[in-house]
Amino acid sequence: MRLLASGRDADVFEIGSGKVLRRYRDPAMDCTREAAVMRHVVARGFPAPTVYEVDGPDLVMDRVHGPTMFEALAVGALTPAECAAILVDLLDRLHLIPAPGSLPGPSRLDARPPESGVVVHLDLHPLNVLLAPGGPVVIDWCNAASGPAGLDRALTALILAQVASGELVDVGPVGRHLFDELMLRIGPLTDVDLAVAYRSTDPNLTRLEQQGLAEAAALLGPLTRA
Repeated sequence: MRLLASGRDADVFEIGSGKVLRRYRDPAMDCTREAAVMRHVVARGFPAPTVYEVDGPDLVMDRVHGPTMFEALAVGALTPAECAAILVDLLDRLHLIPAPGSLPGPSRLDARPPESGVVVHLDLHPLNVLLAPGGPVVIDWCNAASGPAGLDRALTALILAQVASGELVDVGPVGRHLFDELMLRIGPLTDVDLAVAYRSTDPNLTRLEQQGLAEAAALLGPLTRA
């Protein structure tokens, strides 16, 4: 198998026939819920990879050809305004999909919102959007849950606020431009406190990234409402 990409907790391998294997490094990981929610949204017309097989930490799905939105942004193939518009459109489309009754609410929260709601991705940012020839495709559904749309939107804004401040990746001025463009389009934000609580317990964040959450949340202030 040829390694195509590596993330913070999983690797993606090419396995032929237009398919890839996404393998979590934690052998105890179970992809069953992730596969189920991907199938659920694909069946309702949302752009996510088709899932073929799931076995513990292994997920076999379509190989999506194209750069990440982040890569396209970095080389100037996509402007910050275009990137922000795509992210908001994807959030809007996803939040039209009712969550299946079997899908629980967000994990890692002491005070969870009601589990009945729409499908929320909870990690929708430029590294998790591939720009395929037929349009953007959202990947990495391991955090997906049933919950309030406001939490999902606040998390996307919070992540991009951390990018803008240089905490997550150093992309220079383009990171701030992307954040500014998103703030112009995403509308009033609710559930920001809940988003900070959720993200603060992300095991993939470094201590410095966790310490910067309050500063990033402050950048959302102008659009925050109760």
